[in-house]
Amino acid sequence: MSTPSKSKMSELQTGPGQPTSQSGSVEELFGKQRAYFGTDVTKTYEWRVDQLDRLTRMLKENYQRFAEASCKDFKTATQENAFEVSASIATSEFAKSQLKVWMKPVEAPLPKFLAASGHKGMVYREPYGVTLIICPFNGPLVLSLRPAVAALSAGNPCILKLSEALLATDELLLELIPKYFEPQAFSAVVGGREIVTNLLKLPFDFIFLTGSVAVGKVVMRAAAEHITPVLLELGGQNPAMVDETANIPDAAKKIVWGAMAWGRQWCTSPGYAVVHESVAEDFVAECKKAVVELYGADPKNNPDYSRVISPAAVNRLASLIDPGKVVYGGKSDAAARYLDPTILYPISWSDKIMEDEIFGPLLPILTYSDLGALIAKIKSLPRPLAGYLFSRDQKAIDRVLHSLSFEGGAVNQTNVFLFIESMPYGGVGTAGIGNYYGKYGYDSLTHAKSILISPPEVAIEHLFPPYTKEKVQAVNQWFEY
Repeated sequence: MSTPSKSKMSELQTGPGQPTSQSGSVEELFGKQRAYFGTDVTKTYEWRVDQLDRLTRMLKENYQRFAEASCKDFKTATQENAFEVSASIATSEFAKSQLKVWMKPVEAPLPKFLAASGHKGMVYREPYGVTLIICPFNGPLVLSLRPAVAALSAGNPCILKLSEALLATDELLLELIPKYFEPQAFSAVVGGREIVTNLLKLPFDFIFLTGSVAVGKVVMRAAAEHITPVLLELGGQNPAMVDETANIPDAAKKIVWGAMAWGRQWCTSPGYAVVHESVAEDFVAECKKAVVELYGADPKNNPDYSRVISPAAVNRLASLIDPGKVVYGGKSDAAARYLDPTILYPISWSDKIMEDEIFGPLLPILTYSDLGALIAKIKSLPRPLAGYLFSRDQKAIDRVLHSLSFEGGAVNQTNVFLFIESMPYGGVGTAGIGNYYGKYGYDSLTHAKSILISPPEVAIEHLFPPYTKEKVQAVNQWFEY
């Protein structure tokens, strides 16, 4: 979720420090969690399940309050604010249902001579320790509580650094987290430059960030001071490719929805459509129809069309619009945090709107004539977080999936791959480091500890001097599985 860098940086660096959800400074809170982790209680199955149960209970018992807070912040669409709560509940319940299996040590294959002599190789997964989770604005619950589920299920106490842009959701989380959790297990803080600076000075055992590339660099520099592992969910300008064999009405509707849902403030939303020149005009016409079908003739007064996060964000987005290329929409009202669902065509790669991730309900449409040249162009750009292809040509599908590198995506669909708990989610290159969701999140938030277990009466004699010819030759046994 890499843009806009200035506004994303402001989430971390502006405003006075504010108190944590519990009394005391962030240093004191960190110290409590570090001491608590040292008791080993968080490593038990019972503790982990208890934290997941508390999270689920907090969400279910306050479902409507959370949905209303998300709506007040910017997600006016009922399906979107309900999804924030429901998805977070489902994530917690899925982790709980799988946790015993995830925690079970895994036996590793050994060289034949070791296995024959009674040795065992076991891989245990152990929690890293106190975890800092830095949350963005665009997923008020799913991008704060989903990482928390990964951390807690893995046995890590954690501190959420909430986005200051979410006034209603922040207020509710700061009220409820202390009521449902012990501060040494799970806490939340909100604040600006002072709070963030103090947090990043602390020797956390793991840092999880969802945010911009610029903030990712800040976090990595801070983490380097303590050699702290990180998981970074960033972003990029995501292509939606439409070839000449695609179902054009279907592609247009799905891409328009993907580019406008959540106010297009989602890191996996299509950043642009690039369409084969032979079907481009038809695609543009279908996109215009799709906007009306989905959001009506008056999107501003349609509650199913969500708002932009802030007036400043509206002004930034409006500055990207070339009036001469608007084929639909284009109007904005910063005070109302509103921007029309806007389609721009024809767009070229050199246009201002193509310089960085848009992060708002604008859909630039470009054209291409040769798939190989298009792939080469996309590969020359920073790696996207997501990629989408609309095609009936399996050879073209295989070619794109084989050649282009991105976190994840879909064929003949947009966005919804990230709803699936059993598939990993995480970027590559400037789009991020590491992945999570389900077992993948559990593995990312735990360290794989390898243990070789030897029978007490069995020695590996060829390891000990004097090194005869036979002992030297015996070393080759280590490579026979």
